[in-house]
Amino acid sequence: MTGASSGIGAATALSLARRGAAVTVVARRTGRLEELATLIRERGGSCSVLAADLADAVQARRVVEDAVDRFARLDVLVNNAGYVAMGPVEKGNPADWERMVDLNFNAVLHMSQTALPHLLRAAADGPRGVADLVNVSSVGGRVVRKNNGIYSATKHAVGAFSEALRQEVTGRSIRVGLIEPGMTATEMATGPGSAAARGLPQNLWLRAEDIARAITFVITQPPHVAINEIMVRPTAQEH
Repeated sequence: MTGASSGIGAATALSLARRGAAVTVVARRTGRLEELATLIRERGGSCSVLAADLADAVQARRVVEDAVDRFARLDVLVNNAGYVAMGPVEKGNPADWERMVDLNFNAVLHMSQTALPHLLRAAADGPRGVADLVNVSSVGGRVVRKNNGIYSATKHAVGAFSEALRQEVTGRSIRVGLIEPGMTATEMATGPGSAAARGLPQNLWLRAEDIARAITFVITQPPHVAINEIMVRPTAQEH
């Protein structure tokens, strides 16, 4: 589970651990990960911590192998880590663009490719009879707005990649799911340089737990059922 130090990642790790999954949580903030791991273990779950900056391709590939080394099998990969920097292209910071491309898209490529042999093995030999790769995108991957061009571009790319990969591996019992949250009250959405509320009061936004339920729903379907795409918006969000 990437991007697990807060928000959707942490909520999803808790949700999957409650259902008996041995979880590996990945992010840069080791302290936050250790707190999450402690909470999961106190509740009877199993959790391993891996610190990494997934914008670095070497680290992105390494964490997959490290997770397999610790638990001997990989049944599920959730690519959730992300970064957003708002602003017009004319005044944009290329360093922000590059981090968005590296973390939002390139990390998904590197981790997915590294995970595929392990997921295929789990699908063929594991008790579930299926394996899951879930990519967390955004409504921004479907709806383009000004001042959000680079972020939307990375999320559109994740959507296209997810569908192409789905077609490649679905016949071998790997399900590829795409989750597209709308306005969600997480650090990424409310912190500096993040998306504005666009007139929607924050008390009406989604919570991280709402998206965690969607991800868990995808992963816990029977082996013959594949949920390929879910867009989740607050009821009051128009676009």
